[in-house]
Amino acid sequence: MKIRLDNVRLAFPNLWKATQVNGEGEPAFSASLLLPPNHKAIPVLEKAFEQIAQEKWGAKGAAILKTMKATDKLCLHDGDTKSNYEGFSGNKFVSARSKVRPTVINRDRTPLTQEDGKPYSGCYVTASIELWAQDNKFGKRINAQLRGVQFYADGDAFAGGSMPAEADEFDDMSTEEAELDPTA
Repeated sequence: MKIRLDNVRLAFPNLWKATQVNGEGEPAFSASLLLPPNHKAIPVLEKAFEQIAQEKWGAKGAAILKTMKATDKLCLHDGDTKSNYEGFSGNKFVSARSKVRPTVINRDRTPLTQEDGKPYSGCYVTASIELWAQDNKFGKRINAQLRGVQFYADGDAFAGGSMPAEADEFDDMSTEEAELDPTA
């Protein structure tokens, strides 16, 4: 089930190169998407969880979903569980992964590259995810596949990430002769 998350804060973006988590498992692209507790997508996600559980497990769906909620086996998590990370406390977050590189675009829908410096950890994005039910030797879960990310707005960069310098942070030296001064 495809869901669009509008105006969410991006954390731990791994959008350019598939990597392993803690050196384990198959390499994947991933991101955490932070939502304030009153975000309009939360009830949409909760309703989608109910529908997916019912479709996957039938009459047992409601009970299985209740157990998954109690054991944190849904892609929507309580941010207080990661309160040691900037931006998580007091919020909810969706953890999303994909083996396929997600679409990454700017506000005008033009493609972005890693060299563009955005999106970055702490900025606001619109994200496209697809929810799916897992039922295998690793257990029952409802996961989110990260399908795409659209840069929405700048935000304060989280620790470890920042925006590249803007050109106006430097002097215009086009009319000056370069003089090397090693003591400057």
